[in-house]
Amino acid sequence: MELAQRCLMGDAGALHEFVEVYRPPVFALCFRMLRHHQDAEDTTQESLVRALRYLGSWDSSQPLTPWVMKIAANRCRTHLGKRTQRPVTSAEIQEQASSPAVDHASLAEELQLALDVLVEHQRQCFCLFYELQLSISEIAQAMDVPEGTVKTWLHRSRKQLAQRLRERGITPSQRTSLPHAAEE
Repeated sequence: MELAQRCLMGDAGALHEFVEVYRPPVFALCFRMLRHHQDAEDTTQESLVRALRYLGSWDSSQPLTPWVMKIAANRCRTHLGKRTQRPVTSAEIQEQASSPAVDHASLAEELQLALDVLVEHQRQCFCLFYELQLSISEIAQAMDVPEGTVKTWLHRSRKQLAQRLRERGITPSQRTSLPHAAEE
């Protein structure tokens, strides 16, 4: 809250600190949602600029992180909407075709492949909870949904991830490092 107040007062050091604090988690969310490094970089920058521009409208009685993450998630959704409207380029097709065989993928790559099959809101919820370690309440605020919905999405995403990993031949002993995936 002090950082936000200093930013609102125009403190250049606070603006720099704000960007340094929020860039890593915003980029992580953007990269997970967009699955393209350059798009994630661009969207991260847009999100942070927007957060700073509208910081005066943030309700200071609420935590700042979910508010910033909500802005980032909305920017990602906008970007995804624009992406689906443009044709797929031959370079993108070639990039997908030249990706390494799944048989040689590490556990992290297998998890990424499994995350790719989740619907967007479940993937976003999963990443906010497990990667960025936001609470159920913070995720509910960031995604503008009830806490019960967040819990349901987390449960469904874990179940789907576990099923996908089983289908890919990943045994429970290999999944022990995955969050709750071995339970399902």
